[in-house]
Amino acid sequence: QVQLVESGGGLVQAGGSLRLSCAASGRTFSNYVMGWFRQAPGKEREFVAAISWSGGTRTDYSDSVKGRFTISRDNAKNTIYLQMNSLKPEDTAVYYCAAANTRFRFTVTSHEYNYWGQGTQVTVSS
Repeated sequence: QVQLVESGGGLVQAGGSLRLSCAASGRTFSNYVMGWFRQAPGKEREFVAAISWSGGTRTDYSDSVKGRFTISRDNAKNTIYLQMNSLKPEDTAVYYCAAANTRFRFTVTSHEYNYWGQGTQVTVSS
């Protein structure tokens, strides 16, 4: 069982930055693929970024955030991060942290993620 708790959301002006954190419980945190997803009002949940297990040598990003967002993990702290720069109003959404126990197979597909946090609101004003 893995429990995930996000933090770091808030209100920021366009062009600004935020860093989201996701603290995880569970002894095998380092074995999970970790991801960030987001859901804007009236829209479906969408993939934002993912990072592979252990040392996190593999990452992937949606085209909409590539070059602006960076995902990272600190296994010693059981925490992943999403550094968000050059924020745009269209980045406004609830951001969710998720963990996938895919036995070391990298995935960005939301239904393959087993555990989800409660979400944190990010609002970008124009």
